[in-house]
Amino acid sequence: MSRFRKLSHTVWHCQYHNVWVPKYRLRILEGEIAIEVSRCIRAFSEQKGCEVVELNIQMDQSKLLKASWTIWAFPIG
Repeated sequence: MSRFRKLSHTVWHCQYHNVWVPKYRLRILEGEIAIEVSRCIRAFSEQKGCEVVELNIQMDQSKLLKASWTIWAFPIG
């Protein structure tokens, strides 16, 4: 599978790297909290029509690499 996406008149490759860090970088993202954060990120991405390319949840940060159509890059509101 190619890393490029195609529509009728467009070829594009658009990925966004998001990093979320808890306040004061507290090490709280473990166990049940990490599982719930992962579920929420995947559910929201599916709802917005984004593809989760990579999701890495560590104890003090969450890293997300997603591929999406450019209109969903920065949701408003």
